[in-house]
Amino acid sequence: MEITKRGTVIKVEGTQPKTGEKAPHFTLNNLSDKKINLADYQGKVVLVSVVPNIDTSVCAIQTKHFNQEAGQLENVQLITISNNTKEEQADWCAGNGVEMEMLHDTDLEFAKAYGVYMPELGLLARSVFVIDQDGVLVYEEIVPEMSHEPDYTAALAATKALI
Repeated sequence: MEITKRGTVIKVEGTQPKTGEKAPHFTLNNLSDKKINLADYQGKVVLVSVVPNIDTSVCAIQTKHFNQEAGQLENVQLITISNNTKEEQADWCAGNGVEMEMLHDTDLEFAKAYGVYMPELGLLARSVFVIDQDGVLVYEEIVPEMSHEPDYTAALAATKALI
């Protein structure tokens, strides 16, 4: 798969999961160094927001938007994932007054399982995944232009349809 970064073609490595399939398993650490498994949220709707670099403006906008919207929904677990370090993520959260489940994928486990790694940039592709209460992927978007925001309306509609 390919996306663009301000018009330049960037290769995204791997195979992306398809809607209707069981969501690929992952285990990542959160900001408290607790291991978080996708299976921990069985029975809940999970909205996974993936950002290339939490310290950039579009990633900050995406993270804040989903935190404000999805963070208010009952029985929905919002997770933001990037391959920033724990320290970078913690500093961003503290500096922006945001408390949320933020996972760091420095070993690229999630990136490889979901096919969102861009080796040329060493970053994860901007993407959104919605997983139902049974662990099935019901929505996925890999944003075709890295500098653009995801389709919040579609992702939130898919999320709300499950609750």
